[in-house]
Amino acid sequence: MADEQKELQALSDDYQNLQTELQSTVQARQKLEAQEQENKGVQKEFTKLADDAGIYKLVGPVLLKQDKVEATMAVDGRLDYITKEIKRVEDQIAEIQKRSEEKKVEIMQIQARTQQSQVSS
Repeated sequence: MADEQKELQALSDDYQNLQTELQSTVQARQKLEAQEQENKGVQKEFTKLADDAGIYKLVGPVLLKQDKVEATMAVDGRLDYITKEIKRVEDQIAEIQKRSEEKKVEIMQIQARTQQSQVSS
């Protein structure tokens, strides 16, 4: 009985840790999505600009002039990176959810066994 309680406590702790990890991973995904939307907005604005338009990049307290091709390539590169990161984080979320579900099933099995042994006693 005491062993089952210890095992149940350990599984419950693992489950809680997985839920915390899942929550922080989902927050990371939300942050990436916000960055993606911001960069898509910038990309859309770039399409409206003339080829010789002045584009300035904020670097610390200074505005540096960039040509449109360079700025467009930088935004496209960021979007590509962000898209790959979102995919990686989504895979991570799926893995955590799978492990979490497995722990949940283990917990329910131990609880069922404990209840069955209490009824039998």
